[in-house]
Amino acid sequence: MIMTPGLRKFALTAHVTCSVGFLGTVAGFLALAVAGLTSLEAPMVRAAYLAMELTARFVIVPLSFASLLTGLVQSLGTPWGLFRHYWVLAKLVLTVLTIVVLLLQMEGISYMAAVAAETTLTSADLLGLRNSLRTHAAGGLLVSLVLAALSIYKPRGMTPYGWRKQHEQPAMPGDARMPRWVKVSGIMALVVALLLVVVTFTGVGGRHGPGRHMPSGDAGNASAADAADPAIKMSRRERSAAGLRA
Repeated sequence: MIMTPGLRKFALTAHVTCSVGFLGTVAGFLALAVAGLTSLEAPMVRAAYLAMELTARFVIVPLSFASLLTGLVQSLGTPWGLFRHYWVLAKLVLTVLTIVVLLLQMEGISYMAAVAAETTLTSADLLGLRNSLRTHAAGGLLVSLVLAALSIYKPRGMTPYGWRKQHEQPAMPGDARMPRWVKVSGIMALVVALLLVVVTFTGVGGRHGPGRHMPSGDAGNASAADAADPAIKMSRRERSAAGLRA
């Protein structure tokens, strides 16, 4: 069903607001991740990771779903459609993948905030997880910029479904061939997907996922406690030395 002009403008305003808000908050999240990774001041590091958890949970995640929902309304309620143009389909796939990655990263974000709230982090503590948060934030910002560019430039190219709906004939016209940018993007996405599958099932590079950077069990608790209280390390060394003398 095609929306009326007034409703269409309202839906477009909502979609642009959610998308731009998502882009801005991801940029702020990236700034916090860099600050938490590079700052030498303990209060700054603690504040950065606590703010990252709040921003991700209460701003970025809701805006990502709102952007997806308003985008679906905008596509289905206008002549653009959801599966008629390659650029709309590309936006849909990228948005869904971004939300999936974001939800997978929430575990690591929450864990990092909990550790920062209870202990004093040094520059070497949980370095893998902190680098992962920064890298994923940079990737999310890049994808958001790609989505914005697709919305503005609207690359030409209709899907076979789009041509059938437009011309009401099963045969695809000669000028409806798949655009080159779609082929190149599809090949690049396929290569990346194959690499991820190979890395996941062969174990190259170790275990993957948000939990791969987190300490587990008592070892994780001991390392966090040691980082928070250097006196614990000293007492352990003294007990060890006493045992050797005995």
